[in-house]
Amino acid sequence: MFGGLTPSDRMIGMGLDVVVLFEHPEWQKPLWAALEQRGVDFAAIDLKRAAFDPDAMPAAPLYFNQASPSAYVRGNTRAVPLALSLMRSLEAGGAKVLNGSRAFLLELSKSAQASLLGRLGIAHPRSLAFNDPEAAVDAWRGGWPALLKPEQGGSGARMFLLQSPEELARLLREQPSLWLPDNLLLLQEYFPVDAGKGIVRMEFVGGKLLYAMRVISHGAFNLCPSEACNPEGGGDSHCAVPVPAAAPVKPVEFYPYADVPAEAVADGERIMAAGGLDVGGIEYLEAADGRRIFYDINANSNLRAPIGQAFGFDPFARVVDYLLEERRRL
Repeated sequence: MFGGLTPSDRMIGMGLDVVVLFEHPEWQKPLWAALEQRGVDFAAIDLKRAAFDPDAMPAAPLYFNQASPSAYVRGNTRAVPLALSLMRSLEAGGAKVLNGSRAFLLELSKSAQASLLGRLGIAHPRSLAFNDPEAAVDAWRGGWPALLKPEQGGSGARMFLLQSPEELARLLREQPSLWLPDNLLLLQEYFPVDAGKGIVRMEFVGGKLLYAMRVISHGAFNLCPSEACNPEGGGDSHCAVPVPAAAPVKPVEFYPYADVPAEAVADGERIMAAGGLDVGGIEYLEAADGRRIFYDINANSNLRAPIGQAFGFDPFARVVDYLLEERRRL
């Protein structure tokens, strides 16, 4: 029925409460610990090495997708298409998939995210998807400097701040691997931010705000909130995203943000609902003219325990509460 089961290799479907779909085991360890502490009967499918029979789907009533678009930077390119096919089969078979195929497709496409934000009337960077640098330069109206990102982004991988069209052409000529995994890239309008304030990331569970935090990047692009990627105070990272040679000296910093504006939270809730996200992280920056510019929608939400603890709770326990409530509804 399935291949790639952990932590046990027994057959799915024997009274399980939930099945977690994952690719990055370090990200999942806090969630697995919270599930085990609550005595939840669960299994997990490692999307890096898995197989499924669509005629035998589904075998459990509730699934929780934790796949990441950045799998390809860890050498796990095959995890993403399998995750999408698996979720579609599960949904066609009547299973409930949290952060399912609709949410995952949104996370896989920066241009789709921009389109959604535009439809909702939420300020966002001007963006241009392209598969040819000359066509991109001819069509680009966002000005320079500009950010170059993978269309299928994730974990801040393969992002560059470019100063000119010539720099774009030279970069892609010298690093053709940047076209991977899907031969689509994105130019995005660049907004400088106050270095002391950073950006704001809001985490939502069940479409409602769990907590918000300020993230001080010190020039880094990888702002993944998982402690496996950005440990408290620095230290060894298990992110497996290549670090640029000119990486910032200081580690990324995360601070609880209790005074996040109600209008920002309301916009985040609208994004979650319109995008079909159940659990997710929404990021925005504060432009010099006072506007909030929303620029990233994350369906795979890596929670940060110290931030939740600063607000008086374990964020992974809150996710388990939500999973169990969804299980009871079925």
